[in-house]
Amino acid sequence: MSERKRILSGMRATSPKLHIGNYEGALRRWVELQNEGCEMFCMVADWHALTTLEGEPMDIRRNSLEVAKDFVAGGLDPAKSAIFIQSDVKEHAELHLLFSMVVGVGKLERNPTYKDMVSALSKSTLVSYGLLGYPVLQASDILLYKPYGVPVGKDQAPHLELSREIGRAFNSRYGEVFPEFKDLIDKDESRSKLPGLDADENGKLRKMSKSYGNCLYLNETEDETAARIKSAFTTPSKMRKTDPGIPEGCAVCQYLKLYSPDWEKQWAEDVAGERGCFQSKKELTEALNEFLRPMRERRAELDDDAILAILKDGADKAREVAQKTMDEVRAAMKLA
Repeated sequence: MSERKRILSGMRATSPKLHIGNYEGALRRWVELQNEGCEMFCMVADWHALTTLEGEPMDIRRNSLEVAKDFVAGGLDPAKSAIFIQSDVKEHAELHLLFSMVVGVGKLERNPTYKDMVSALSKSTLVSYGLLGYPVLQASDILLYKPYGVPVGKDQAPHLELSREIGRAFNSRYGEVFPEFKDLIDKDESRSKLPGLDADENGKLRKMSKSYGNCLYLNETEDETAARIKSAFTTPSKMRKTDPGIPEGCAVCQYLKLYSPDWEKQWAEDVAGERGCFQSKKELTEALNEFLRPMRERRAELDDDAILAILKDGADKAREVAQKTMDEVRAAMKLA
């Protein structure tokens, strides 16, 4: 029997809610890999959530529990996948510290992701060392498990190259400890680049983001989902039912493509001026609520005690792997 491919991935606990962009861009792929027989390590990244903290401190622990519930509701099986909170496996912090000794400050300052994050912060927000060192912690998160691969969107793949560079730098200095991992890129970009409910000042759909407040959340009620869809951006020039629509620039039509089996007919009718936006929003509401219903039912069965038990078991599994890696790291560095 061939060895199971080990996969590591995670999401930041910046909010107690995951949206359908999180599901389509990441969680859906994790579930597929799990069901293909991969050895999954799925992390709620609570320490990473602190790196861009603005204003009042968030309830990181509560966010982490709610995100973990969405992981399970979205299809991750605790019997097949290790689901855990980053800070419950302290080896992440130890390897982060040791990796910080092999990467130059200049390389971190030139990191495009760091620059983008800094530009997105308000001027009064502290630009912390934690934000600068974000890629070092990310490298420790990944390499600690020596994974075969990391699921990632095509536009995010270059960000992981620094993790590989840190692994190479360590290996060059101390000996071969960390194998190279692969970027497991989802070829369906329509799912990895799901738009939000609104548009920018130029009428172009913006990405779905909690910071924009333009999301459709997995754990909201059917009525709350309906209300959000009701406000969704559609073709600005389509004032009447008979006006031709532009599905590519309409958030509702983009979602219909994913969640309605009749999307090609719906798009054709939109272009021909044979349907109005109200009809499209109504049909999307029905289709999306039908899609999310099993997730919501699974989530309703999870209380705090149930998810804490799942997270403890997941952390135990993750820690077993992490401790073996750290034994090798300390031996290579002659710290043990």
